[in-house]
Amino acid sequence: MIDKKHIGKVFPLHTVEVEKSALRLFAKVIGETDPVYTDESAAHAAGHRSLLAPPTFLFGLEMSRPNAFAWLYEIGANPARILHGEQSFAYRATVCAGDVITFETHLADIYDKKNGALEFILRKSRATNQDGQHVADLATLVAHRNT
Repeated sequence: MIDKKHIGKVFPLHTVEVEKSALRLFAKVIGETDPVYTDESAAHAAGHRSLLAPPTFLFGLEMSRPNAFAWLYEIGANPARILHGEQSFAYRATVCAGDVITFETHLADIYDKKNGALEFILRKSRATNQDGQHVADLATLVAHRNT
């Protein structure tokens, strides 16, 4: 069982620049055809500062931290027993190419089901841009199989 003492654990800040090439590639991979994600002129015409980040892009950006799964080892979880359970986003402002996003992440909850056969780990992140503007909240729920 994962020790509940880890609830509230704060992880190191992660800061990363939103790059145009990454936005274009992400849009292509997910099949996004709206040109605001790939064509800077279209993004400007739509009123954006630069290419717009697609809605789920911040998850990948957050995962770009070095040793993205190290936190699982830190709390005693076995990454081989992890299943992605749920992902949610609450957007406060747009994110565009050239923005520098900082993720403040903490472990919000650990709980079990099926008499401990499954443990759920909830991680939450607050994303702010280079101006300190709160741009999004992310929540990631993973399941840890104990059997």
